[in-house]
Amino acid sequence: MTQVVHTPITTRSPAHSGAGFGGITRQPSSAPDVQRAPNFAAIHDSPEFAALRSRFRRFVFPMAALFFFWYLTYVLLAAYAHSFMSHRLFGLVTVGLVLGLLQFVSTIAITIGYVRYARHHLDPRVAAIRASAGVSDK
Repeated sequence: MTQVVHTPITTRSPAHSGAGFGGITRQPSSAPDVQRAPNFAAIHDSPEFAALRSRFRRFVFPMAALFFFWYLTYVLLAAYAHSFMSHRLFGLVTVGLVLGLLQFVSTIAITIGYVRYARHHLDPRVAAIRASAGVSDK
């Protein structure tokens, strides 16, 4: 018959105290090179950051409002304009189906538009702010 022996963790040999599981040890390693953290309050209060936020909002808010209006129009048409939405364009394809698919197309178009806008208008400003704060890209 097998006998189970319970060994408390505190009685382990000291030889195992340095070697840990998965490379984790109990001894402190040498301190990594610590960079000075940027002054986030100063960055937030800078006119460059305010201009960046303004540029961001100039695209995002109107585009979000436009998409919300477009989506709300689709939902209201689907709820109250059954005859219009069920009008067959060809075969089994209806106006409602086409407008529903255009929701996906418009989402992709907005995403592509935002990526292009950010690449040309936001990313250069972010890089300038990061450089002035002394933050390097890793």
